[in-house]
Amino acid sequence: MGVINGASTTDPNKILPMRYTWARTHYKKGVANNWVPEEVSMQQDVELWKKPGGLSEDERRMIMWNLGFFSTAESLTANNLVLAIYRHITNPECRQYLLRQAYEEAVHTDTFIYCCDTLGLNPDDIYSMYNTTPSIKDKDDFVVEMTRSVFDPGFSTEGAENIQKFVHDLVGYYVIMEGIFFYAGFAMALSMLRKGRMVGIGEQFQFILRDESVHLAFGADLINTIVAENPAIWTPQFREQLTQNIMRGVELEKSYVDDALPRGIVGLVPATVKQYVEHVADRRLERIGLPRQYYKDNPFPWMSEIIDMPKEKNFFETRVTEYKTGELDW
Repeated sequence: MGVINGASTTDPNKILPMRYTWARTHYKKGVANNWVPEEVSMQQDVELWKKPGGLSEDERRMIMWNLGFFSTAESLTANNLVLAIYRHITNPECRQYLLRQAYEEAVHTDTFIYCCDTLGLNPDDIYSMYNTTPSIKDKDDFVVEMTRSVFDPGFSTEGAENIQKFVHDLVGYYVIMEGIFFYAGFAMALSMLRKGRMVGIGEQFQFILRDESVHLAFGADLINTIVAENPAIWTPQFREQLTQNIMRGVELEKSYVDDALPRGIVGLVPATVKQYVEHVADRRLERIGLPRQYYKDNPFPWMSEIIDMPKEKNFFETRVTEYKTGELDW
């Protein structure tokens, strides 16, 4: 009996007694973080977006690139979760969390619908960028390739080789997609928010970041538990393969930074964002028992404050909210 391959020994409908209390903890944190995009006013965003000269061309490009990537990336993550990962996780409390996460992915998808509708953007421009913008397409294609095994209708997690494939795909989904590919966009949007520009979009990115922090924590615990229950899979060759995949993800994210932010804007330059991506990647590697590769300091310490601060008032004090979060160490 374990997280996977327990269908013959556990009833997925019988959640008590629980074996993995960490799954329940993440579920409760997700519930405490509950929010919906319509709670966030975008009046200031609309005025600034439509004001002649209100935003520089580089600021507009950065916003469009982030909306273009996230608008479809959230759907991609939801599809991975609902159509592939859920059916292979047989533990009931882990499945309970996955249902919560699936709801949050739906909220995130709705967030970008809300942003596009409110700003009056052409949806064909935004929702086709995953095909028309190479730096976005490359990231999405990489994740699709990284998670190919779990989408095979005939795939099973029986046997060491298949468990390796499953963990490989979980790393692609949780560590690379949610843990690296999202974080340059978070830094860009929240840097704008710190300057009081496009505060509605920024505040929604802040809430998404807090949700993603719980997703990451669950994903790492899930990966580590499967490895602990199946130690034979954790060979030097497999660890090296995962490390190389993560490093490839870092390079794709750095290319995206150059594309979304080619010249930099006040307080934000490509080199610093890329340093942040490398710093984040080292934290992801360590969290699943792999060695650091970059040894870079965090150039944006305020990003950690946004995730960890247990205030009920928005970090940037744009509004008062009953939003709550647990403290997480990634």
